[in-house]
Amino acid sequence: MVEHPKGSWRDRFHSILKSPEEAVRGVHSTQRIFIETNCAEPLSLIGALMDQRSRLEKVEVVQGFYRDRLCPYAQPGMDDHFRITTFHVGPAVKYALGAGFCDYIPVHLSEIPRLCQPNGPLPIDVAMIQLSSPDADGYCSFSIATSFTKPIVENARVILAEINDRMPYVFGDTKIHISRLTAAVEVSRPLIELPSAQINDDAKTIAEQVAKLIPNGATLQIGIGSVPDAVLSLLRNHHDLGIHSGQIGDTAAEMIEAGVISNRFKPFDTGVSVSSMALGTNDGIYRFIHRNPAVAICPVSYTHDPCRIGKIDNFITLLSAVEIDLTGQVNAEMVRGRQISGVGGSQNFIQGASRSSGGKSILALTSTAGKGKFSRIVAALGSGTAVTTPRSDIHYVITEFGTADLRGRTLGQRARSLVEIAHPKFRDQLRDTIKEVKTAY
Repeated sequence: MVEHPKGSWRDRFHSILKSPEEAVRGVHSTQRIFIETNCAEPLSLIGALMDQRSRLEKVEVVQGFYRDRLCPYAQPGMDDHFRITTFHVGPAVKYALGAGFCDYIPVHLSEIPRLCQPNGPLPIDVAMIQLSSPDADGYCSFSIATSFTKPIVENARVILAEINDRMPYVFGDTKIHISRLTAAVEVSRPLIELPSAQINDDAKTIAEQVAKLIPNGATLQIGIGSVPDAVLSLLRNHHDLGIHSGQIGDTAAEMIEAGVISNRFKPFDTGVSVSSMALGTNDGIYRFIHRNPAVAICPVSYTHDPCRIGKIDNFITLLSAVEIDLTGQVNAEMVRGRQISGVGGSQNFIQGASRSSGGKSILALTSTAGKGKFSRIVAALGSGTAVTTPRSDIHYVITEFGTADLRGRTLGQRARSLVEIAHPKFRDQLRDTIKEVKTAY
């Protein structure tokens, strides 16, 4: 581990250094604890917590999205020890959801910190997080997972932190001082990675249509995944693009290094790419953002503020969804009545794009799911299906079969436009629906 010279904050640091087993003794039955997720999980603290679960009953674990990894406290046999409250459902908590010891809170990403304030409905007793090594003044960085983690942790009574010397020290609003920590555990290991997704032919076709809507000088909220990566790869001949986003990944880092993303025309954070978190690889985005003044990671109160976003001209947000109905209602979180995702930050960015001069919100999705068995463009959302985005907020919808512009369109015009970009084998069925509901369309 790193040697720490003597000094006031360094003395404090040494006094709180503990083993993972010692640190998690600060967790007690019936407490509410926040555990950082995504690619910044405090793995040694989680492991120690699992080892001590026999002494714990009814600990409420508050968490965000668990990135397709095994969530140890959501597995069989854990229901006597833990109950999970999550802001984003994924495969890792599938068992706990079915077994009844995990529940989901539908909430915009920007609103999560308010829930966890001391006077909110979810005040936090203990926070378990991962931080960078401290700088010369004793400040650690929340690094790749500032998002809602920083404001939640700032209000927690007890803070247990893994200090990982492989965690990048990131600029922006990411700092927390050693003096705020209750216990610290030093580790040295590569961060959890989320490699770029493979880009198939449908993603390329969709990306080509998205790229046509992006002018030079635009600022993007584009996230990660096959379609976003495909879009970015098609923008290599653009110039002076900007980033103000919820997520930033390896492909964006490449575009910044290549000079395609300059952030030149942003009215604030000029010259700086801004995001609430970074997801990618150790040799990609994590390496790139370490002490790099060209990137700032900030809490969701900053990145997801629609009023702030609306001041950026030509702000473009790219979104995905499970399905969209013929009126334009979007479901981005449920499949056949089962919760599979969350509200996330999409609505924050859609509202910001609507306020932006030249702004655009783009919903990109393949026309079918289930290997072609199901149409993603449907006559109506099923009973009980969540409406993640209301029909009044949708601008462009793109599938591999074309683009539908829903702005200022009547219900009938919307329905006909969406049918034209549905998969051909479902179009007649959708047209029949329009004929049956003449009063609406």
